[in-house]
Amino acid sequence: MTFKAEYIWIDGTEPTAKLRSKTKIIAGEPAGLDALPIWGFDGSSTNQAEGHSSDRVLKPVFTCPDPIRGGDDVLVLCEVLNIDMTPHESNTRAALVEVAEKFAAQEPIFGIEQEYTFFQDGYPLGFPKGGFPAPQGGYYCGVGADEIFGREVVEAHLDNCLAAGLAISGINAEVMPGQWEFQVGPVSPLEVSDHLWVARWLLYRTAEDFGISATLDPKPVKGDWNGAGAHTNFSTKAMRETYEAIITAAESLGEGSKPLDHVKNYGAGIDDRLTGLHETAPWNEYSYGVSNRGASVRIPWQVEKDGKGYIEDRRPNANVDPYVVTRLLVDTCCSALEKAGQV
Repeated sequence: MTFKAEYIWIDGTEPTAKLRSKTKIIAGEPAGLDALPIWGFDGSSTNQAEGHSSDRVLKPVFTCPDPIRGGDDVLVLCEVLNIDMTPHESNTRAALVEVAEKFAAQEPIFGIEQEYTFFQDGYPLGFPKGGFPAPQGGYYCGVGADEIFGREVVEAHLDNCLAAGLAISGINAEVMPGQWEFQVGPVSPLEVSDHLWVARWLLYRTAEDFGISATLDPKPVKGDWNGAGAHTNFSTKAMRETYEAIITAAESLGEGSKPLDHVKNYGAGIDDRLTGLHETAPWNEYSYGVSNRGASVRIPWQVEKDGKGYIEDRRPNANVDPYVVTRLLVDTCCSALEKAGQV
């Protein structure tokens, strides 16, 4: 007996990494992550090596059922290693593992809202060729063929994520035609990041069958249209118990160089999206507020009412690396909470 394992990894393309994958035929029956072998690939073709020393290693770190092929076949998310088994410089997951372990006692969890835009024949899905549709407004969470485009792909992607066992928690149409969102979480930093990367792969792969492409471009259409973000909801055990910890976390993100330290790692092209318009704060200004979608960080109204809960960092781009954004939030907020004795 054999099964197909689709090995998926994040390449070294800059400024925004791409997903790559290839199929390995494995003898026997699927027996979990530990039974999956390491594999190799040509790093010179993925911006991860020079041609004279091109071998790189794929180390399985997460596996789930393959909803595309079905049966016993699996998807295998991998870290990229050098041949001496050290993390490759493009491997951002390894750094998150260290930070997540350091602050594990604070029980950080995340929910990430992944926005994306469908394109077909060079145009956003639903845009007339050579022109523009009606202004944004009616498309958000809309219904009807005059306002909603690509729902069949979205539903197929949702079903595939559920069949894969990913922690997907919802979907909705966004403010521009052909623009959608899915949410992953709330789960741990590593889990939300692993699941989001696999969900992205499934998005691209599902849309492929419909002759449609999906992009995480943070500003796919210039002008009076919202960009595409990856709003990141974050909490710790203390934040889920006291409002004081909520404020400590929100204020820690605005201290010293922290605003720029975060924003410069929140996805390429962030200054095109974080303009202060279209439900964003300016990229070079930090603010937080209750129920304020024009702030860098929003405290939901029910969090203020309940005196506990989570914060939403609205700055990350749709193209952000979830390993990076979760690492930065855990490191900054958990360090501040630890220093304040709120753990």
